[in-house]
Amino acid sequence: MSAEPRINDRIRVPEVRLVGPSGEQVGIVPLAKALELAQEYDLDLVEVAATARPPVCKLMDYGKFKYESAMKAREARKNQAHTVIKEMKLRPKIDPHDYDTKKGHVVRFLKQGDKVKITIMFRGREQSRPELGYRLLQRLASDVEDLGFVESSPKQDGRNMIMVLGPHKKKTEAMAEAREAQAARKAERQGQPATSDESVEDESVAEAPAAEAVAEEHPAEA
Repeated sequence: MSAEPRINDRIRVPEVRLVGPSGEQVGIVPLAKALELAQEYDLDLVEVAATARPPVCKLMDYGKFKYESAMKAREARKNQAHTVIKEMKLRPKIDPHDYDTKKGHVVRFLKQGDKVKITIMFRGREQSRPELGYRLLQRLASDVEDLGFVESSPKQDGRNMIMVLGPHKKKTEAMAEAREAQAARKAERQGQPATSDESVEDESVAEAPAAEAVAEEHPAEA
């Protein structure tokens, strides 16, 4: 079935509830009268509520209406934000440097408005020490608490322990802030004044009297 509404001669009912070009209620009129008004206004008669009794039709420029609707849908898709779940894997006895690196990635993901799935991988005898993984997850959650929160508490899943962090900021807010920061950096780069030779000369001239004063204060011995 077509999602397109019926317009003009495609409307096959004896009468319609007519809405004028500015949204005013005209009332129930015969279809022939509604089509006559559409021609008079040089507009289309568009069926906007086919299930109503009688159907509701409106006088409008249907081509313009379709174009504006397409532009709005395109803009909505452009600004639509999809929350992505990133994953970061750690070992229970992770090196401090590696931990800082992994934490940096988690911070970046949360700033972008994405969720982060943290997986602690146990190997061999490490599986008998689940508290090591739990403490590591708690530490990481505490280190990034200003950017995210624990959405799913640590849970054992076979040889792994999993925790999910959610961002405090929504994806749309993070995207907007990123665009603003990018625009600010671009404006800052374009607005930096270039150092000219003339300014350098001015500084040299300004320093010359001072140099002469020093020479006069300490004259060279004959």
